[in-house]
Amino acid sequence: MYSFIGLGNTGNHYALTKHNAGFWVIDELCKRWNVKMLPGEGEYVFAENKTKEIVLIKPSTGMNNSGIIIKSLIKKWNLELENLYVIFDDVDLPLGKIRIKPSGGDGCHKGMESIIYRLGTNKFPRIRFGIASGKNLRPSEKYVLKNFRENDQVLANEVIVRTSDAVESIVNNGLSKTMNQYNA
Repeated sequence: MYSFIGLGNTGNHYALTKHNAGFWVIDELCKRWNVKMLPGEGEYVFAENKTKEIVLIKPSTGMNNSGIIIKSLIKKWNLELENLYVIFDDVDLPLGKIRIKPSGGDGCHKGMESIIYRLGTNKFPRIRFGIASGKNLRPSEKYVLKNFRENDQVLANEVIVRTSDAVESIVNNGLSKTMNQYNA
């Protein structure tokens, strides 16, 4: 079973902030696959694509505590780490770029830090969604909690589609082929 976990913060206040890029991709996949998010038995919502054996997850613990629920979901669904993909925003990657990796560090991202700490490993794939645009990227804690400027939102919407295409490529073509195509 594949699992794609989009990181973000719940609530209307955060809905359009850059930090919710992972949530946006999960929402796009739900639209494409005509599946609906359902409340989980804990602090998350999820949708299943049963024909492709995929679960889409949005933790509702808040970004900085994402690892708490993910650890319990691995047990619940018997998820394999090599098929557990985390989708998150990256302030060190320019807007318009995505990076897919089979493992890696937290990149000073508090959500990823929480996941790595709770799982006790960084050996799971991730899809980084670049959000850096313009100047004043620091302090990053403030930058990620702002909405995109109107002209940047157009490109961000394109990246949501491209990231969702990459997810479908992972499922259909595998990680290596997808990395070669989308990390260019």
